[in-house]
Amino acid sequence: MKLRAISLSAMWIALLTAAAFAADINGKWKADYQSPDGQARTTTFTFKVDGGKLTGTAASPMGEVQLQDGKVSGDDISFFVIRNFGGDDVKIVYKGKAAGDEIKFTVNMAAMDRTFEMTAKRLP
Repeated sequence: MKLRAISLSAMWIALLTAAAFAADINGKWKADYQSPDGQARTTTFTFKVDGGKLTGTAASPMGEVQLQDGKVSGDDISFFVIRNFGGDDVKIVYKGKAAGDEIKFTVNMAAMDRTFEMTAKRLP
């Protein structure tokens, strides 16, 4: 009985510890991708993780914007940015999964009814 209690305690500690660690995505990342309109594009992200909070910027030829509502939980990443297209502010939502030196994102521009995939790679 005592051994079972110790085993269960150890399992819970391991699970809670794993959940507490966020992916190490601090630094610069570059994504070369094809946008929904067929254009080749590049975005450079600068990420800073503090616990489960993600801050930073997204820079492209359209300029640099701040990440908003950034979150990191394990290897799951989410945030949004606001970009201006033709005088209209558009919310662009990024949801990704980090694996080593890559982050695979699904990008959603709901106001424009567009979703696409991109992969960001860590810069040295």
